[in-house]
Amino acid sequence: MFRSIIALGIVVIFAVFSATAMAGPTIKLGHVDPADWQSSKKGAASVIFKNIVEGESDMKVELFPAKALGDENALVQQVQEGTTQMTLVSGAMSTVCKAADVLNIPYTFASPTIAWDVLDGPFGQELAEHCLKKTGLRTLAYGETGFRNFTNNVREIKTPADMKGLKFRVQPIPLYVEMVKGLGGEPTPIAWSELPNALATGVVDGQENPVGVIYNNKLHKLQKYLVLDGHVYAADFILINDEFFKSLPAKDQAVIQKAARIAGVMGRAIQQFNTAEGVTKVAAEGMKVYSPTAADMAQFQKLAQPAVKKWLAGELGQDAVWIDKLDAAVKAASK
Repeated sequence: MFRSIIALGIVVIFAVFSATAMAGPTIKLGHVDPADWQSSKKGAASVIFKNIVEGESDMKVELFPAKALGDENALVQQVQEGTTQMTLVSGAMSTVCKAADVLNIPYTFASPTIAWDVLDGPFGQELAEHCLKKTGLRTLAYGETGFRNFTNNVREIKTPADMKGLKFRVQPIPLYVEMVKGLGGEPTPIAWSELPNALATGVVDGQENPVGVIYNNKLHKLQKYLVLDGHVYAADFILINDEFFKSLPAKDQAVIQKAARIAGVMGRAIQQFNTAEGVTKVAAEGMKVYSPTAADMAQFQKLAQPAVKKWLAGELGQDAVWIDKLDAAVKAASK
């Protein structure tokens, strides 16, 4: 009897250790957006990534949405250190790989499809390789945060002349300051958390954000006018710690790459839906929306791009060559 109990115990222990040995690694993936996949581009991208990876491999994916692991800068640092394996970030990428900042040059992309062609083509691949060497972060794919647009509470904006004298809240990022200056407005860097109060009290006249962000955060309740100028297209970088990635078997690497590519497409789709729905909703709730003509857009581009490119070239130094590379890629994709 005693020997039978010991034998049974050995079998149980062996089974436990065998199951543990067969289980794949766990991937911690953090981002700053809400978890809801129906309204959050990063939420949607991370959920579909998790489902594909867990459905096609022994790996597990733990999701940490809504800044559960910190803001974008903290997430980038964690993935570089390997304490977190993956993240989805937008603006924070340029803090560790300056060349990524060229994507923020205003009025670069005339449409989302052109942006997708550029990012999914040779330019995006070359930028990913460049940033990998600089940071140890592998860009698996690109998602989307969307086009940013100006709103204000004073007057309708149709051309840059209408921006003169208006105070716009911008992110505390020099590129955005230079852009608004170039357009004739008065840039005022203010933290995101302070924006609603700044708009309500008149500290600033307007702000700029993707339409989905404007609607979901009820900024349209504080602003009368929206111009769909799409001055900056913000991409999401789907990143993984390269040392961790290389430690995986080739079959698991292939699953991760496939899942990330689909996740990027999913994030883009949700963002496009939010934009289309958001424009309809803000207009229905009283906001006056203006879509610039091609001639209007040419004026915006003519004033904003030179100022930003000049500033950015000084910041990038030898990496300023990425400005010309992006221009060439956009020109090719636009044909």
